[in-house]
Amino acid sequence: MAPGALEQLLRGLAPRGSSDLEQRVIAGRARNEDAVVVRMPAGKAIVQTVDILAPIVNDAFWFGRIAACNALSDVYALGGQPWCAMNVAFFPACLTENDPENILANILRGGMDALEEAGAVLAGGHTVQDDELKYGMAVTGVIDPGHVASNDKLRPGLRLLLTKPLGTGILATGVKARWDDHEESEALLQRWCGRLNRIPGEAIARFRIPAATDITGFGLGGHLLEMAQASGVCVSLQTEALPLLPHALEYARMGLIPAGSHLNRTHCAPAVDVAPSVDEAVESIVFDAQTSGGIVLAVPGEALGTVRDWLEARGEMAVEIGEVLEARSGGPRLLLR
Repeated sequence: MAPGALEQLLRGLAPRGSSDLEQRVIAGRARNEDAVVVRMPAGKAIVQTVDILAPIVNDAFWFGRIAACNALSDVYALGGQPWCAMNVAFFPACLTENDPENILANILRGGMDALEEAGAVLAGGHTVQDDELKYGMAVTGVIDPGHVASNDKLRPGLRLLLTKPLGTGILATGVKARWDDHEESEALLQRWCGRLNRIPGEAIARFRIPAATDITGFGLGGHLLEMAQASGVCVSLQTEALPLLPHALEYARMGLIPAGSHLNRTHCAPAVDVAPSVDEAVESIVFDAQTSGGIVLAVPGEALGTVRDWLEARGEMAVEIGEVLEARSGGPRLLLR
């Protein structure tokens, strides 16, 4: 993209009405520096992550917002607060040379919308001309170094809360295929994938929740299996309790399952025990590759009601989906019941 065109595209991405956000950046894009210098709060550790997506919806603004929410989620899942971010964008030549629908501007505007809601500052970014449209963010967050909700802190007796319904990978496949109800499916993806995990992240810090994970490409089953293996425990999922997006079960029963979800299920199978009563389509949804999914919070039993009530009072879903058990020697790490 020509430098002048890029500058014009980025002109509308300055922080709106927040001198606090502007003051975080000591040097950067405003004066065309080669790198950015950002102030960090005293006594905090930093969290860093990067995530990039191809479009899962047709609307450019919502694609940008979903990609940003997906990247920001990794910070929330540890109990951190997003502080600053950098755009990472791959644009086909046809868009960089002629974009009458302002697709690029709307993607970046959607990302900025999520970033501002998160209270983080856009510090710069990088663009690449590529054959396929992709967009994401490199995010830096701040966190209390004395409390990080990590994968290896599951303990027997902890109960599991999930904050978003499952099936986004399946619905995105339906949208791409223009399957029955694809317009409703796209609206559902916008609603749920475009929702920040900010409040569950705040719950981790507020209630000192020991372990958590966000549900993204490896699926609910894959991410829980990672936690169980890191912690030396077993996780039992109650599949009938799982919240599912409308049409997800219907699509799964028709075989409308993305290749990544099949790979997840196959990869995890040796460490998973599935009860005969579990619907095969539900099992597929457990391993469905999610985009900007919810967070699983591992909560002590005595705090379960308090945490759930706090989340629900702030408009969040908080569904109990399972518990952590003692591991059996040589036994499976994930039980689907």
